[in-house]
Order: sequence, then C-alpha cells, then structure tokens
Amino acid sequence: MRAFTTLTAKVAPLDRPNVDTDAIIPKQYLKSIKRTGFGQFLFDDWRYLDAGDLDIPVASRRPNPDFVLNQPAYRDAQILLSRENFGCGSSREHAVWALDDFGFRAVIASSFADIFYNNSFKTGFLPVALTADVIETLFRELAANPGYTLTIDLPAQRVITPGGLAHAFDIDAFRKDCLIRGLDEIGLTLQHADAIRAYEARRREQAPWLFTNPV
Repeated sequence: MRAFTTLTAKVAPLDRPNVDTDAIIPKQYLKSIKRTGFGQFLFDDWRYLDAGDLDIPVASRRPNPDFVLNQPAYRDAQILLSRENFGCGSSREHAVWALDDFGFRAVIASSFADIFYNNSFKTGFLPVALTADVIETLFRELAANPGYTLTIDLPAQRVITPGGLAHAFDIDAFRKDCLIRGLDEIGLTLQHADAIRAYEARRREQAPWLFTNPV
C-alpha cells in the first residue's frame, strides 16, 4: 500500500451530495477482484454520453463535455471535493479502487458513508471530513481560481489553502499511523513474520501429524 504523508495537488469539484457507490463505479464493472483497471469506469454514467459495458472499448465512447472530470481545467487532479454523505449506497471496495486507479489520493467532503470511509484506509486512500461551511468556502475558492490546489498534511491533520489558511480534521490514530507507514492489514501482519514462522516451527514439532499428507 502506498504511504500517505503530505499531498499538494490540484482539486476537482464534484458538487453533489449523496454520491453513491453505483455512481462511482457501476455494478456491471464489478467483475474483478484486482485493484487496478477500474479508473477508466469511474463515474461512468456521468462521464460518457452512451451506456457502457465490458464489451465496449472506452476509447470508442463519447465523453460528456459537461462533466467536470472531462474538462481540461481539472485534468490530473488528485483531490476530489464533494458534499455530504459521499460513498453512500451498496458496499463495494471497487468504489475506492476506481478513485485511486483514476489518480485521486483523497476526497474531501462534509461526511462519508461508513463502509466507504472504512474501505478507503485499506487502499491508502484518505477521506477527509470538514464542516459544511468550510466545504462551501472551498467550492467558492475553487470556482474563482482555475488550477486551485490544496495541501493535505496528514501528520498535522490539516488541509491548507493556497492562502495559508489551515483547516483541521479528525482521524483515528491507528489509521493515521498505518497510512503514514503505508501498511494495510497484510503489511501489518507481515511485521510479525518472524513470530509467525517461529510458531509454525513449534507447531510442526508439537503436532507433526498435522503436516503430513493424507494417504
């Protein structure tokens, strides 16, 4: 998992509340357990003027010029700014995978659905919750300043505007530490690899019949 410490990046606005997981990655694309390849289908129903499925090459489809992520000003944005209840709807890790694969490292919103919020940390993706008033201010500043950037300082738990104004956010200390060190559940487990191997060696001596092939 990629570590997340401090990110200064362009911001893309998605000025909608209740962005659900089926909008983030439609159900017809949930046919793989790999974490890559989903970015091309991110916000699929909004990004394209024609319906898509796995049998239609993305390159042959018609982009919706009115959708924010198709506009040149927001190309290469790594921070998504949205409204309340982001990531609501059905449970799917693919929603986070699609955002990450597209190039986003963080979403800033006033609130998140619990399952999406929890899934984010398993991919090294940072959900940042700020108050509705701060979100409104950020949308106004973003609209007035093309190429608007923000800095997310995870160790300090601050979102910093180009003018230097810092907005604090809360995050669980354990999740914060894992993000900073780039450790998912597998990485955390592998920190104890020596102890696991020692246990397996002892167990093999204590109960060798468990390690023999059945006849």
